[in-house]
Amino acid sequence: MPSLPKALPLYAKVLIGVVVGAFCGAMFGSEPYLFGLRNELLGQAGVLVVRLLKALATPLILFAILDGFVHTDLSRRHGLRLLVICLLNVSVAMTIGLTIMNTLRPGEAWAGELSMLTREIQEHSPGSLLPPQKVPDVSLNPLNNLGAYLPESLIEPFLKNNVISIVLLALLSGCALRRVRRKQSEAGDTRGIELIERGVATVYQLLVQMLDWVIRAVPFAVFGVVAQVVGKAGLGVFNILWVFLLTIVSGLAVHALFYYPLLAWWVGGKRPSVYIGGGADAIVAGLSTNSSLATVPVTLNCLTAKMGVSDRSARLAACVGTNLNNDGITLYEAMTALFLAQAAGFSLDLPQQTVVVLASIMAGAGIAGIPEAGLIVLPLVLGAVGLPDALIAAAIPLILPVDWIIARCRSAVNVMSDMVVAIVLDRSER
Repeated sequence: MPSLPKALPLYAKVLIGVVVGAFCGAMFGSEPYLFGLRNELLGQAGVLVVRLLKALATPLILFAILDGFVHTDLSRRHGLRLLVICLLNVSVAMTIGLTIMNTLRPGEAWAGELSMLTREIQEHSPGSLLPPQKVPDVSLNPLNNLGAYLPESLIEPFLKNNVISIVLLALLSGCALRRVRRKQSEAGDTRGIELIERGVATVYQLLVQMLDWVIRAVPFAVFGVVAQVVGKAGLGVFNILWVFLLTIVSGLAVHALFYYPLLAWWVGGKRPSVYIGGGADAIVAGLSTNSSLATVPVTLNCLTAKMGVSDRSARLAACVGTNLNNDGITLYEAMTALFLAQAAGFSLDLPQQTVVVLASIMAGAGIAGIPEAGLIVLPLVLGAVGLPDALIAAAIPLILPVDWIIARCRSAVNVMSDMVVAIVLDRSER
């Protein structure tokens, strides 16, 4: 792939990578081309870049929160506002999803055809029918999920890349920094705590610099990953799964492209051109890397440098609240459960749909930070509403061929949620 001019913004470079990658995937598939190069190798190289981005983003969250405690005021009042805004967003997301599913009832287009569609998918893309990875620590029980976030050692969260545990550790450490500073101030000697604070600020700046270098390679990583996925799955699956794909993407699009801009404008005071235009790099990065965690550095830069959001609000929403702003996952879980229930001929009443909503919220909170999170916990949500195990076993492989598209849309929605929460939080504080 030729080098791109530095004058192009990040989102433009990423979009070029998507187009060229899709072309190479559709044109060459799994066959070798250009000195024996295969799309699979390009995809493996791209995954390495995304993995490095995630590895650096995790300590960035820790030191961004610590640096925020040192230089800004992160109080319980700000945390409560964050929770209220997140609750509002997920409530609107669920309302949009249930309205679409109960009004249009798109799942009925698959009525009686689940087994036939599964056989057709096997013929078009046999390599895509792989079972989702199992995550034994995730459940719909909030106490079990909370227990999974409490590490057995200080190193464990970094080894397992458990973002929520790292956030909890950062909050605890930040509060301890402030308490020790207060005690040393009373004693008249703050040299020790000032040395630690300077060290935190320095490490944070080092991480930002390293991430800036890695982010420049993201368009090339996206090119490789898209080429691999399209080359493996092909384009024929869209003829079969377009109803499901269109339904889920429509729900995500209504929430992200209508509700979020209106909230940012009416409540946050940022016009849609500022919210979407200023956040384009972060939105496209989330869409391409399939990770709101890996996009945190880009999100912070868009909020502070391009939208004028305060550093405190940006860090609180993008670092502390990143695992609360899972509107993309919760909306996907609820709409997919209702879609498959309609396709199987199950009529879910309001109490059962409420169970779907609550299960989707619990699943979204319990799966935070795990790749392909929405698909992994989908069996838990389907089982919570009482759908038969045979239906669940047939449905998961059925939607796998297009989940790579939906997963990226979910990540983009989660990134947009981080940004709108930061904007509204910043406006409320002013």
